[in-house]
Amino acid sequence: MVARFAHKVDFLNGASGPMVPIPNFPPELPLPSPAAGQRDRFAAAYSVLERAIAAEGFPGAAFAVLQGAEIVALDGIGRFTYDVRSSAVTRSTVYDLASLTKVLATTSMAMLLNQRGALDLDLPIAHWIPGFAPRDASESARQRVTVRTLLAHCSGLPGYARLFEQYPDREALIQACTRLPLQAEPGARAEYSDPGFILLGEILARIAGEPLDRFCAREVFAPLGMTSTRFRPSTTWVSSIPPTEEDRNLRHRVLQGEVQDENCFVMGGVSGHAGLFSNALDPILFARCFLEDGRLSGGSQLFEPSTIRLFTTRAGLPPASSRALGWDTPSPPSSSGNFFSTRSAGHLGYSGTSLWIDFDRRLAVALLTNRTWPHRESGAIREVRPAFHDAVASALAEPAS
Repeated sequence: MVARFAHKVDFLNGASGPMVPIPNFPPELPLPSPAAGQRDRFAAAYSVLERAIAAEGFPGAAFAVLQGAEIVALDGIGRFTYDVRSSAVTRSTVYDLASLTKVLATTSMAMLLNQRGALDLDLPIAHWIPGFAPRDASESARQRVTVRTLLAHCSGLPGYARLFEQYPDREALIQACTRLPLQAEPGARAEYSDPGFILLGEILARIAGEPLDRFCAREVFAPLGMTSTRFRPSTTWVSSIPPTEEDRNLRHRVLQGEVQDENCFVMGGVSGHAGLFSNALDPILFARCFLEDGRLSGGSQLFEPSTIRLFTTRAGLPPASSRALGWDTPSPPSSSGNFFSTRSAGHLGYSGTSLWIDFDRRLAVALLTNRTWPHRESGAIREVRPAFHDAVASALAEPAS
């Protein structure tokens, strides 16, 4: 049984956010009301989450479901922690998205820069980061690492490196990433890589001439109305964000309102691989733009349809990989369950988050949890995700009462 604790909260101070107006939390949003009969219609999906909470797979969850252009479910269940005195999760609760950052922020920035002609996916990344270039003939493969291979997670870079243990700040950690040895020939092996997306975030920032967080706040989140999505939440948000864990590795305190990922923390809370916070509604607003061929609610175009298809279709690198560019696609057994079509794209976050978008069924599901509370050992989310998606899809297959 997981122990229940009450703690004083610590958080990161002094980090500046994107240079765009950011509302205090909770933002005064016209949150869509749950559809009449939502709890009855999605009773099986609620049951999946309730059982997981009772088994202490995670203390609470927020979720949203989009069908066509309509948000048909938006709710919170459980609490911030296992303490019965902790706050209840609501439709507005903001979670640490972890690796959903890779698609909602980093990949989106790459999409916009690519369709504007500023990002060539097939140039060697040494073009933008000279320190990555081969130092001798034995490292010649480094010249074949491109943005496309970073996005498709087949660059040859390792999946993870505990760089935070040796490098104390953003610049030192990025420099360390540039010298990581390749573990495979670029394009030959799929290896989901955080260091690859750390480098990708730096490349995009150099191309744009501004940091990832500032660009995404202005060019992605603001146009989509994603007002609860940002890096480095302000201190006014902290009490409305569930804690992710009792950190025993680096900070030795409860992590609440600051990024859980240690490498991202050392980088100041902004990186291409992690750092984003959001509620369940905002990823669904993002997904609705994808399902509307990149159009915003006012009719203007954010992403070109061809760009969406390019980045959400399997890249074929290597041929058997399920990876698209930035995004993943269903590959049995899939976290999206059994009913999402092959024309789907999604991503997971280590903290217990996920977003799946089905282009054929015009369906999107966002599920946010803090499954790492109080420690990271729980693996229940692996069973919960497909069961939850199956329950949602089954409910939508029946006429709404």
